[in-house]
Amino acid sequence: MPLTAAGPADAGPVAEHVERARKIQPRLARGETVRVAVASNLAEAELMQNILLEEGIPSILRRSGGFDVPDFLAAGPRDILVPASGADAARELLNPGGIVPPEPEPADRRRAAFRLAAAMLVCLLLFGALAGLIWALMPS
Repeated sequence: MPLTAAGPADAGPVAEHVERARKIQPRLARGETVRVAVASNLAEAELMQNILLEEGIPSILRRSGGFDVPDFLAAGPRDILVPASGADAARELLNPGGIVPPEPEPADRRRAAFRLAAAMLVCLLLFGALAGLIWALMPS
């Protein structure tokens, strides 16, 4: 049974941060923070954050990389971070049917980055060959 402060039952209005803290389940608030979802703007991110809070999962909003400038204000994507102990529950809650594919593994990201770099190199070589051909065909 949780302990409560002694005093009258109606102690007046409770601060919003105290009310939010009461909803958090301690077993879901352990570990380093991990990203579980990305919202397209601030309003969507706060909606996700409140959905998580109703289930007792604490969360933090962070502007995604590249959009962390004051000019964007409420626009731009936001990362939703939760403690590691609540990550699986948060992913299931925010994506109940498995509709959104999971994030790629770091090895997949490296492979994709390598493919992009190789494609850019091939394009650069083709452009150089085409420029050299045009230069050779131009009358002096």
